[in-house]
Amino acid sequence: MEPIRELIAVDLEMTGLQVKTDRILEIGAVRLVNGQLRDTFQTFVNPHRRIDARITELTGIRPEMVEDAPEAEEALRKFLEFAGEAPFLGHNVIFDYSFLKQCAVNHKISLERSALDTLKIARKVLKEPEKKSLEALCGYFQIDREHAHRAVDDAKATAELFLMLQQKYQQQEPGLFVPKPLHYKVKKQGPLTPAQKRDLNHLMIYHRIEFNIELDSLTKSEASRMIDKIYAQYGRIPEQEGSDNV
Repeated sequence: MEPIRELIAVDLEMTGLQVKTDRILEIGAVRLVNGQLRDTFQTFVNPHRRIDARITELTGIRPEMVEDAPEAEEALRKFLEFAGEAPFLGHNVIFDYSFLKQCAVNHKISLERSALDTLKIARKVLKEPEKKSLEALCGYFQIDREHAHRAVDDAKATAELFLMLQQKYQQQEPGLFVPKPLHYKVKKQGPLTPAQKRDLNHLMIYHRIEFNIELDSLTKSEASRMIDKIYAQYGRIPEQEGSDNV
């Protein structure tokens, strides 16, 4: 079996856990070449929405750190340029890949990749610790995490965890250390329509609502859900008053 010469350990920080409604905040990666950690990649991403306090508390990412950051498309293209054609490496890698894939599909960027997953490897070969989170495994193997829940640091920790698992278990479980194709299907998220933007502006003014997201950054489906939520919570604008606002 040919040894893997190069891997790209990747980790993302996001505004939340839902790929259809949350946004990428940061992409971090580490290049692993012949078992050695080489160069790193990091970029913030402008989410065009308010960052919840719980996310700032978890990651340390503050609004001013991303307000002038690249758009998602630019950030993704820079990351893919760094990654080249190398397989990905991640801890529950399909989760991070799902956000990358959604961004790629939205911007007509080709993204098909194989990957190794330290979570899957750990679940197969380790009885302890009971929890197989990156935090738990780094504690178990005494891997230093200076800035946990920051993309580059978590990518680096994942790479170090992989090397430990590889050293201990590759000989007895060689199949676990062969990159497998990632499969995640998503539909393109088109931008909100002019009619949706008009309706949201009218609803915001009439009901005195302050949005936590820039309207122009909404997808069509996000705008539709937002309008339905406002209708359910505040009600529609009476027809005469709505027409006066047009």
